[in-house]
Amino acid sequence: MNQREKKANRRTKHLLDQSIFNGDISDSMKYFQETAYRFHFLLAFMYEVIKGKEFTQEDAIQVVPVKIASRATRVNELKKAVKAGFIIEERSTKDKRARMYKPSDEMFSDFLNLCDGVFFPKI
Repeated sequence: MNQREKKANRRTKHLLDQSIFNGDISDSMKYFQETAYRFHFLLAFMYEVIKGKEFTQEDAIQVVPVKIASRATRVNELKKAVKAGFIIEERSTKDKRARMYKPSDEMFSDFLNLCDGVFFPKI
């Protein structure tokens, strides 16, 4: 293994140790790592949330490309995350028919903790 491969391998192991191999990971992050779709959703959704985007149902299901999951799957997974309490659904103040989605405080904090472990390891 050359130096570049060794470095990539160490970083990959670190990422795995901080995520799917981490037995102490929070329930919300564990939930979003159960399937590839959920993990894609977590990353894309939180990326937009941190930038300040507000999400309608349509926006939330569009953060992951159609080639990864069907519309029905995306809607179903959003509803499951709401039911699990990781995503909060609220009525829009502007349009009473619209529903808005945001991460729970727990999920937001857990995501930031995951990012800290992955990108800013305590050595």
